[in-house]
Amino acid sequence: MDLLHNFPLWASLAAILFAQTIKIPIQFIASRKFDAGLAFSTGGMPSSHSAAVAALATSVGVDQGLDSPIFAIACVFSIIVMFDSTGVRRQTGEQAIMLNILLNDFHRFVGEAKEWSNKGEFQKKEELKELLGHRPIEVFFGALTGIGLTLVLNALIY
Repeated sequence: MDLLHNFPLWASLAAILFAQTIKIPIQFIASRKFDAGLAFSTGGMPSSHSAAVAALATSVGVDQGLDSPIFAIACVFSIIVMFDSTGVRRQTGEQAIMLNILLNDFHRFVGEAKEWSNKGEFQKKEELKELLGHRPIEVFFGALTGIGLTLVLNALIY
């Protein structure tokens, strides 16, 4: 099966898995808090999105050559994804923080209002996800993770 021999695909998937897994010990070292859920969340150090697209571009370059049109496509795709993760997605996370603060203030205000004291407790709502995007350093190390892992996998496999 050709799918089993698709090095760019497997390098990208390995980069995602590695980046998502390494977030747990990095966060533990930084905050002394163990959070296994980081393996299944967006945001954090390193960026798994950046690792994946950097691995994709690197493996396509290794596989097809740095002068191939498909390598150019992979590079431009990588740049767009990394730019987006530090731009739009990061700003969305910042807005989610502010909305969560406003929502908590609103709930506190409503809870303290006299006319609401006789009513039942409001249904809890899940807070908006704040960790959506990446700081530039997280994207940088995500890209390094993808490139480095791809080169190691290439050396081991070929």
